[in-house]
Amino acid sequence: MTDTQTLAAAGDTAIPDVMRAAVLFGPGDLRVVDRPVPQPERHQVLVRVAMCGTCATDLKLVDGHFPQTPPFGEFTPGHEWTGTVAALGEGVDEFAVGDRVCIEVHAGCGRCDNCLVGRYTACLNYGRPAKGQRASGITVNGGFAEYAVHDIKALYKLPDQVSFEDSVLITTAGTGLYGIDVAGGYMAGQDVVVIGPGPVGLMTVQLCKQLAARRVILVGTREARLRLGAELGADELVNVREVDAVARVRELTGGDGADWVIESSGGSGVPQQCVEMTKRGGRIVFVAFYPGPVTMDLSAVVRNDITMYTSRGEGGNNVKRAVAMAATGKLRGAELVTHRFPLEDIAEAFRVVRERDGDPIKVVLVP
Repeated sequence: MTDTQTLAAAGDTAIPDVMRAAVLFGPGDLRVVDRPVPQPERHQVLVRVAMCGTCATDLKLVDGHFPQTPPFGEFTPGHEWTGTVAALGEGVDEFAVGDRVCIEVHAGCGRCDNCLVGRYTACLNYGRPAKGQRASGITVNGGFAEYAVHDIKALYKLPDQVSFEDSVLITTAGTGLYGIDVAGGYMAGQDVVVIGPGPVGLMTVQLCKQLAARRVILVGTREARLRLGAELGADELVNVREVDAVARVRELTGGDGADWVIESSGGSGVPQQCVEMTKRGGRIVFVAFYPGPVTMDLSAVVRNDITMYTSRGEGGNNVKRAVAMAATGKLRGAELVTHRFPLEDIAEAFRVVRERDGDPIKVVLVP
């Protein structure tokens, strides 16, 4: 019996020695192969993965265009996963075998200046697992596998009423909530624009409504996603293929512009639109990544006393807050899961994501 099986024996959980995992062997060369089941180290748990979501970052990872990942032939991506605790590492008493859990991607080193003030998604030891930093599916192996290990400081128990489909979007919700948190958090009675009705944007729409925004305006290009945004709480929809987004936002806000603009689309021309649709003295929050440098009128930002904020990932303990919101039914993720594939069909899943075949919102892999 392996050490992992010994650890799990109390929960009568049979853990094999070998599992199926998607391993990146080179740019575009992602194969599902046999790999040893990993052993949880001190302050880690082993999780039986229930499902793992895909996103645009995974496309960059698979294409080999993402820094600080483990070497080809060793690396399993997947950073949006959820599952059930199968075994406990040394020193773990916060969780029990059988607990349903969701994750934060980032576990900071806990020793650098940024981690010590809670900015662990900007850990100064990012990409150095030997120093204690772990970004699941990015700097260490992740969730495109039957089992994954994870640090307990980036793990949360799921309430019974929160499904795995909901929880696979909770990390995504944490990204939007962290951006709001960084920008001050308080938006009660204010007008908010969310640009980009992808998973981050659609979860952020719900967050803004729960934070008592007066009006949430969702801006995007795909009508079906905009309609889903309305079902999730958006008060106004702006299809940029049909109207001038800046003019429409100005119209909806009495000519002043929005108090908040939250940019989650990653479109190269969108930052300038953000500047033009933000109220004098308002805020712009950037949570997206961009394919290259962007251009914006910074003088207009200064002239209009607009404050710009950026945030990376799901930091600031905001996944914990998102779990609490999901537990009360105020944050819905399952409706965004549009496609499910078995792990063995990961190549087809990524084709669907890349080609947007069938207008996927969240594609998940089920081991």
